[in-house]
Amino acid sequence: MTTIDTGTEDLLARKENGVGYLVMNRPEARNAMSQEMNKAMQDTIAAFELDNEVRCIVLTGAGKGFCAGGDVKGMASRGDGTVGDNTIDAAIHKQRDHQRGTSGKLFKMPKPTIASLSGAAAGAGLSYALSCDLRIMSSEAFMTTAFAKVGFSGDYGGSYFMTQLIGSAKARELYFLSDRISADQALELGLTNWVVEPDDLELKTKEIAEKLASGPAVAFRYMKENLNRAMHGDVDDCLDLEATHHIHCGQTHDHKNAVKAFVEKKEPVFEGK
Repeated sequence: MTTIDTGTEDLLARKENGVGYLVMNRPEARNAMSQEMNKAMQDTIAAFELDNEVRCIVLTGAGKGFCAGGDVKGMASRGDGTVGDNTIDAAIHKQRDHQRGTSGKLFKMPKPTIASLSGAAAGAGLSYALSCDLRIMSSEAFMTTAFAKVGFSGDYGGSYFMTQLIGSAKARELYFLSDRISADQALELGLTNWVVEPDDLELKTKEIAEKLASGPAVAFRYMKENLNRAMHGDVDDCLDLEATHHIHCGQTHDHKNAVKAFVEKKEPVFEGK
């Protein structure tokens, strides 16, 4: 295991068995965002994306929460939760940059990403969870958009991710009404992939993450691009992209070794090349 210095205790990071772990670490505030956490999150995600040792990324929270989103108490004490010392234009540019560098990058980067939820994912915290490729929830965890309760419209891509996952009508309901979504409801809706008992969450997350980290990294890169483009692309564009990526993967060392292993009835060993 290699511990990563993120520059703040608000975000912990490490590399282990090919997996890059990001742990939001403000348990006393249900891991609500701070300026220090936000900067570290963007920087560390960018570093993990380019680190060849990291082949899968896990995002989780310390303690009994995933992430409560923006720090509403901090906003109240400052009197303005969106602009602060910036002009409105500067604040918009800053948030756009940060959103693209965090939830946007988790969604688009050419590596599998997993959100592991031990507790509440609310507001922007829910957006973070939905931006990942896969989600694993403790049976005690829950989701809520929460934005309407504090007079916000929503950020960090949650409206896009939720609409893609469950459709526009249900997404509108959950955004407008801010209902609490239990783990079982999230599974039924398709907002999570697995629900496990609290004591099993860490082990299940590690199992899935290390399985992905030991998989065919080049194929996953193109598989993820295919799936992302399929969300809004023309069918012919998707067919053409699949053909290009499929032929390219056929030239990789991993593919050739996997075919040989299949014939010999052995488990393939993927090297990411």
